[in-house]
Amino acid sequence: MQDALTILHKLRRPKMLMRAAQIGVAEYKRVAHLPRLLGYGRMPKQSEAILKLIEIEKNLKALRKAGESADNLLRHIDVMIAIVGEARDLRASQPKPVS
Repeated sequence: MQDALTILHKLRRPKMLMRAAQIGVAEYKRVAHLPRLLGYGRMPKQSEAILKLIEIEKNLKALRKAGESADNLLRHIDVMIAIVGEARDLRASQPKPVS
């Protein structure tokens, strides 16, 4: 199984959606946003959260491609903000290579 960051690197999404996520990530707060998107309970690790968010996002992408995205646009942006925020936090938590 591929790791979460590798999967993220391969994702291709509309520029407008990604731009909205990049703007929104400045206000991303894990404790406030994740439970709303993933459900309340145990807080998952970043990689686990990313994988769950990617599954949610795939469903939203399918709705968007089917032309049923009007009601889901804000949720799609919200999920993308969480994905970008979790990826940022995961990258920051990884040890830096020693040169």
